[in-house]
Amino acid sequence: MKVAFLGLGVMGYPMAGHLQKGGHDVTVYNRTTAKAEKWAREFGGSFAKTPKEAAEGAQIVFACVGNDNDLRDVCTGDNGAFSSMTKGSIFVDHTTTSAEVARELSATALEMGLSFMDAPVSGGQAGAENGILTIMCGGTQEDFAKTEPVQQCYAQAVTLMGDVGAGQLTKMVNQITFVGAVQAISEGLAFAENAGLDAKKVVDVISKGAAGSWQLSNRGHTMVDDKFDFGFAVDWVRKDLGFALDEARKNGSDLPVTGLIDQYYKEVQRMGGGRWDTSSLIKLLRD
Repeated sequence: MKVAFLGLGVMGYPMAGHLQKGGHDVTVYNRTTAKAEKWAREFGGSFAKTPKEAAEGAQIVFACVGNDNDLRDVCTGDNGAFSSMTKGSIFVDHTTTSAEVARELSATALEMGLSFMDAPVSGGQAGAENGILTIMCGGTQEDFAKTEPVQQCYAQAVTLMGDVGAGQLTKMVNQITFVGAVQAISEGLAFAENAGLDAKKVVDVISKGAAGSWQLSNRGHTMVDDKFDFGFAVDWVRKDLGFALDEARKNGSDLPVTGLIDQYYKEVQRMGGGRWDTSSLIKLLRD
């Protein structure tokens, strides 16, 4: 298929590469054109200087940008993708955003004869690079059927969760759940260290039992080593938790632990750790 990919950050760059490797005709756009040029040299696709140019003639336009305003900009801003997309084509957004902006842009797309799907991802930079992301989609069954085989180029699981917005709501559940795990692991490892145990050996043992999790298996040893340069940054998780906490106020959910952990991440930012990965919560218990 002829597709476009807007946004070549740590996630989008390899995702777009998997599309090109999968046999699709890919045109990329990035706010910094030099990065788009580099991608084209590496993967053999094309690059464009605006979202509008990248989206021309594409059957599916993918995006993975920073936040709600970035998404609005690449969709409906000056030289936005919606203005050049062919009627009947589909915009698939992999950014983690609010559910509101997904519904807003879906309504705009429908007025223009286009389709919009929210499709946030989980799996981090490693998942994007290895093509094993988990994708949570919101949209129609028809649009999902058309886009799911293409998304499989960089995913191990692609699931339709409901109407537009349902993907973002599911991603909020993901973020609520995983930050709780990170805090629990941080407390456990700090306890192990204070008790004089071999913390890495503790990780190896308990990861095989009821305490086992992706976070423990993939971040336990690096947390012990005080290394926090492994992808998803504190600045970004605070953005995501903001969406979840806002939505919780609207739907009447109590998130006491999530709210507390959000404040812990705020303390990590104050320590200068905004670009550390999310496992850096343990720093608060050491420092």
